Formats: sequence, C-alpha cells, structure tokens
Amino acid sequence: MSGVGAERTREIADRVERFVRDVVVPFERDPRRDHHDCPKDELVTELRELARAARVLTPHILADGSHLSQAETAIVLAKTGLSPLGPLACNTAAPDEGNMYLLGKIGSPEIKERFLKPLVEGRARSAFFMTEPAEEGGAGSDPSMMKTTCRPDGNQWVVNGRKAFITGARGARVGIVMAKADEGACMFLVDLPDPAITIDHVPNTIDSSMPGGHAVVTIRNLRIPADQMLGQPGEGFKYAQVRLAPARLSHCMRWLGACIRANEIATNYANRRQAFGKTLIDHEGVGFMLADNLIDLKQAELMISWCASVLDTGSLGTNESSMAKVAVSEALMRVADRCVQVMGGSGVTNETIVEQVFREVRAFRIYDGPTEVHKWSLAKKIKRDWQKGTTA
Repeated sequence: MSGVGAERTREIADRVERFVRDVVVPFERDPRRDHHDCPKDELVTELRELARAARVLTPHILADGSHLSQAETAIVLAKTGLSPLGPLACNTAAPDEGNMYLLGKIGSPEIKERFLKPLVEGRARSAFFMTEPAEEGGAGSDPSMMKTTCRPDGNQWVVNGRKAFITGARGARVGIVMAKADEGACMFLVDLPDPAITIDHVPNTIDSSMPGGHAVVTIRNLRIPADQMLGQPGEGFKYAQVRLAPARLSHCMRWLGACIRANEIATNYANRRQAFGKTLIDHEGVGFMLADNLIDLKQAELMISWCASVLDTGSLGTNESSMAKVAVSEALMRVADRCVQVMGGSGVTNETIVEQVFREVRAFRIYDGPTEVHKWSLAKKIKRDWQKGTTA
C-alpha cells in the first residue's frame, strides 16, 4: 500500500490501537459476564458507545458505505484483536463482520437498509445458521450434508430443521439462515428473535469471547417472505462462497492481534522474572521460545497479507484462504502455547489474558474449517492439477 489509501489506513489503525489499549483493556476484568464468562450484551453496548465516541466503531467500513480493501482491513482488524474485547467494542467480531461483508456485497437496497444498517451502526448483533447437530447427521465441515429444509408456500418459504454451534444466536437481531430446497441450498435473512426459532441449549465451550455463546436451535415452520431470500433458490452455496474466504481471513487478522498482545505480556514477564540467578529471558530455553514467537508472528502476518492481496484482485481465494487459515491458526497456536509456557504457573491463571488467548486460538483451529479439512481440500486441488498436467 502507498499514497492516500495507506495514510488513511495507518490513521484508522493507530486510532483503533490507542482505543483498544487505553479504553478497552481495562474492561477485561469487568464482571458483566454470563455463566460461561462470555461478555453480556450490556457490556458490549457500553463498549460500542465508547467506540462510537472515539470514531472507531466499524472502522473497516467507511462513512460512504464502502469497505476497506482486504489488505487494509488486515491492518485494522489486527489492532482490534489486541484485546479479546476489542472486536466486540469496535464491531469487527465474528459473525457480524462476515455477515456485514456478505450483505454489503450482494444485498438489495431494501436488504441493506433493513438488515445491514443496524449491524454497521453497531446497534444489533447477527447469527449465521448453517452448521447442524453432528449426532443427527447434519452439516458441519461438509455443507452438502445439510438437512434443514425449505419449501415455497405462496409468497413465503417455510423452513424446518435443527442447527448447532450458532454463534451469538441468543441476543441476535439479524439472522442468516441456510436451508435446502429442491433446487439446492438457499440463504434467507430473518428478523430475530422469532418464535419459530427456539434455543434448545447453549453448551459450554473452550472459548469465552462471543456474546450469546454457540447455541443449538430448533426451527419449526419458520415463515420467511420470498423477498428475504438472497439471490434465487439453489444459489445459497454460491453466496456462502462470497463470505467464506474473507471471513476465514478476518479470523486470522483478529487472532494475530491477540497473540501479539499475549507475546507482549509473556515478554514482559520473561524480562522481569528472576530464576536461577538471572532473568528468564537470559535462559536460552525461554529466550528461544520468544524468538520463535517473533518468527511465527511475522510469518502469520505475511500469510495474511498475501491472501488479502489475492482477495483484492476479485478472486474468491478459496485455496489461498485455506492455506492462510492452516498456516496462521497453527502458527498462532504455537505462539499462544509458548506464552503460557514462558509464564509458567502465571500463564494458566486468569490474571492476564494469556490463558484466554490460548483457549480461543485452540478453538480457532476448528472454527471456519479444521486444519485437516483445509488440507484435504488442498490435496484434492493438487490431484486435479496433476491430472490436468498429465497426458496419457
């Protein structure tokens, strides 16, 4: 990046970083948490009002509705990730960030006004209803296994099914629902809450940064006006692909910021803590771990930047985002693990965010596709490319 765009991005990123470090970080000990230690909406609302006052609310979407490039977004979202509360405060968290991106790309003017605007303004949260219960044979990493159905009934569609791991379903006001019709997968916008969508269970999970948790829901005879379908019947997976790669990459961006902060905390600890006659940093085993962290953080940053540049060409970036997701999530897991190890007993307490970052990044290795699924997908591409290049 260079010129006016680069200067604008630096200014936004610097403003976001100051806000997260100076304003958001003190809220990390705020007691407004649910039974699983997830931030309550009351806390999120207060943080967003502070972000609005600081001009850092939804910083990746400009006043005219245009979106920063993926390369620019990468710089800004990493700054929001410097605290686990940062993406919530700045309105760059999943699933809202990905849903805003999708609706901004393909939503009609009516859809944008009704569903996108309150998300961009930070006055509503959203949920993406796609994954289904594994014990019922529903869709997970393989979306073609989808069992939730939709059928036309006059000028409405009727949806029935079960969904699982629906992030933020409790408390969300906007829903994107995936279901299958005779023509194939379909994608709908819905107002929430709706009596036809009931939350059955919110399991305790290893992560604790998402308001509303990851719910299991039942959808019974949900009636949706036909004009709230995105595109045409059977185009649901097509539109899911629009959202897929950027959402994968934005996870990488945010958790890069979190691991940068965790590494700062571990580095500070290693330079202050004394053991066996010298500071920990002067013990080769500890110093080398922190050196490895710098290497992994830089590699993650460069992988994100490379994938962002591919997406900025207009490419769907399916394979590139798979590579980035694997490389970055695995690198950040190593970083988070080393931070815990460097800090010893202090690293496994909640006295700092290091143990939370470790938990969150462990979940990140599964969210938006486990490492193994991405490698399997890349292996299929390798085989296809080999077959195309091989003549009998």
